[in-house]
Amino acid sequence: MSNSLNTPLDILGGISAEVFLRDYWQKKPLLIRKAIADFVSPIDGNDLAGLSLEELVESRIVLEHGETPWELKQGPFDDETYSSLPERDWTLLVQAVDQFSPDVAEVLEHFKFLPSWRVDDVMISFAVPGGSVGPHYDNYDVFLLQAEGQRQWKVGQMCDADSPLLKHPDLRILDGFEQTDEWVLEPGDMLYLPPRLAHWGIAKTECMTWSVGFRAPSTAEVVTHFADFVARFLPDEQRYSDADMSPVSNSNYIRPEDIQRLRQLMREQLDDDRMLLTWFGQYMTDPRYPDLLIGDDISVEDLKNELEQGAVYTRNPTARLAWSHIQLDTEPALVFFVSGNSRIISEHLVQLLDLLCSADAMHIDNLKPWLDDAEANTLLCELIKQGSLECIDE
Repeated sequence: MSNSLNTPLDILGGISAEVFLRDYWQKKPLLIRKAIADFVSPIDGNDLAGLSLEELVESRIVLEHGETPWELKQGPFDDETYSSLPERDWTLLVQAVDQFSPDVAEVLEHFKFLPSWRVDDVMISFAVPGGSVGPHYDNYDVFLLQAEGQRQWKVGQMCDADSPLLKHPDLRILDGFEQTDEWVLEPGDMLYLPPRLAHWGIAKTECMTWSVGFRAPSTAEVVTHFADFVARFLPDEQRYSDADMSPVSNSNYIRPEDIQRLRQLMREQLDDDRMLLTWFGQYMTDPRYPDLLIGDDISVEDLKNELEQGAVYTRNPTARLAWSHIQLDTEPALVFFVSGNSRIISEHLVQLLDLLCSADAMHIDNLKPWLDDAEANTLLCELIKQGSLECIDE
């Protein structure tokens, strides 16, 4: 698949990534008929219900007319849960299905025109006729791919923190929906929605929708998490100081020059691009389910022997990888982010990092150019020990 910004993409209805990012991304919705032609879902409602029985999997059921209006049930569920559900007006939602189904994860290949580290997960919802989670808005971009059946989508006003909501302990349902458009999506159709746009999906038939959502840390998260990260490296002796301070005329008054000193103290830390990059890369690659990263202890010699004997490695579905350039003293280098961790890598390994981030599989044929490189061997073994790379049976 071509990643050229000017290449028309089927997933975008024949427009290019450049046009989409310029005219639609985070600006306005886009309806794409037959975004994936002849799409057939690799999983069905029973598979999704089966996942919702698992302890580790995040799942919810929303009943519009339950014991309370818009009743929310939290998983994991059991068979009795499903046998007691009504025939209409409920929805099952399961988070991060791409982490548990390689077939579902394949859909992310269609979105390579966007940074992979921005992708959050593929959430899948199954609904019976009338099923809905009510009118609401999200603070992130989402692509809604219709996988089975028909769902009616209504879009409305742009919202913010002041938009009125229904009084509900768990769900953020809008108290007032100003509809501007509506469509019925068939299998293979897709709807892109920018952040904060009100939308309301209602199942016309028994149906399934895949939601490809994107990570978008809030400003509050950025400020608090980055500040905590920076604080880990600051000695207690580094404090507010006011050498050469002029005498005060009023000892109770905080002067503008005092605030300037404070601002300079903070700016010295916030303006450190290397520190900011390190935090951001670790934050954006932090795995959703770290317990699924189960590593194997392996030596360089054992790794080489296994590869020679035909071993094949793939990225653990939970692992998140990214890289960037960094200036190390006077020499350029790379920084590699893997599942919430980072390490400095020599620049000559840039093609290896690209391979680790994007290749479907790692084996003797594509790893051979680096197997005589000590740094590359150490990196591969560390990824296997961490659990971000795992051996598969061919």
